[in-house]
Amino acid sequence: MSDTSSTPDTRTPAQIEADIKRRRETLAETLDEIGVRVHPKTVVGDAKARMASSVDHTLGRAYVGANRVVDEVKAQFVTEDGAPRLDRIVPVALVVVGVVGLLTLSTRRRRG
Repeated sequence: MSDTSSTPDTRTPAQIEADIKRRRETLAETLDEIGVRVHPKTVVGDAKARMASSVDHTLGRAYVGANRVVDEVKAQFVTEDGAPRLDRIVPVALVVVGVVGLLTLSTRRRRG
């Protein structure tokens, strides 16, 4: 605050009233803004927005991680120029067919 005892206030009463009015309007705007910020709907909305952002960030990281894994697996079965690596595909396919066959047989035995 300024020291008003050393310098006299040279404003007119109309200027003082205008200054008070302006300060009241500024204060009212500030109070309105605070009211909006602490309103339960605003607080809940902000919390939802933070949660959505967190979920988006987590899903984005999971997506990047999944793509990396898919690329690594794909690299095991496809050469750099895109040709299939039959020396790796055929054994894996045989194992998959064997596992599916065993599961089918065990299911039929339980039912029959």
